[in-house]
Order: sequence, then C-alpha cells, then structure tokens
Amino acid sequence: MEETDLDVIATPRDPARPARRTRYGRQPEGPDRPRSRLAPPRRRRATTAVVALSVAAVLSGCGAAAPRLEGARQAGVAFEQALADADYARACALLAPQTRQQLEENREKPCGPALQGQELPVADQVRGTQVYGRQALVRLRNDTLFLSQFDDGWKVVAADCALQGEQPYRCSLKGG
Repeated sequence: MEETDLDVIATPRDPARPARRTRYGRQPEGPDRPRSRLAPPRRRRATTAVVALSVAAVLSGCGAAAPRLEGARQAGVAFEQALADADYARACALLAPQTRQQLEENREKPCGPALQGQELPVADQVRGTQVYGRQALVRLRNDTLFLSQFDDGWKVVAADCALQGEQPYRCSLKGG
C-alpha cells in the first residue's frame, strides 16, 4: 500500500514508547511530525525584546536626546554666566563663528568690547530647553538663546531674542 502525507501524520505512536519532549515542551520535529514554523518561545521573546528596544531607540533619537539637551542647556547657562561675570572673552568663545564675525563687523571692534557694548540681558534660571537635531532653543528667565552644535560643542547663534507674536523671534545678537 502506498503511503500518503495523511497516513504519516495520522500514524499512531507506539504506546510502549513515551513521547519525547524538547526543552521547550514540544515534541521533536522529524519525518513523522510536521515542522513548526514558530521559533522556540525563548527566541521569540528575545526577538520581540530586540525589536521593541530598536523602536524605542529610534523614537527617542537613538538615546542621544538627553545628552544633547543637557549640553545645549549647559552652553546657554555658561554664556549667561560669562555675561554676568563680565568675562567677555569667555562669552565670545561660546559664540558661533558667524555670530562672532557679524558682531565684530557691526560694531567694528573685536568681540569682547563689541559684546560689552551690546548690553545683553543677564539671565540665570533656565525655563526650558528644546533640541531639534543640531539646533537648540534655550529659554531663560530674561533671555532666549538659539544654539547650534559644532564639532567642539554647542555655540550661541543668537541671543537676546524675543517672540514677536505671530512673527519669528527678533534677536539683537545674531549671526549672518
């Protein structure tokens, strides 16, 4: 008699021989047992965990958002502290290259004296920080700063910025 697939699947097991189980609690695969398409439970859980962590990393900016946020906040606070201490050389070092150049051209002075004559507000308390890729907005109690991330850290692109209703921010110190 010719054997069909149904005969193989329906072939009764020898009652004298107990059914073997794998460590996952399933019967082993073999010629008399159809192959399961599911991975073992432990592997499925590991795969699910990897996928979930990958999705979380993508949604959170690969985990880099918190360090970038803190870096931008610290740069903004350092700039404001330099202004409060009248340390204009340190404040100039925290300006973006284009902002520094624009300030020097507009005032026709080196950065330090030009920044001193700018009469920027001194702010101390950070109210909020937002990071958008390599750009950041730091809101302080008396000032709003825009920063960009450069190879050597966060630099102030614009300072003394005020929201103009429906219009964009107006900043007294900004780069070209």
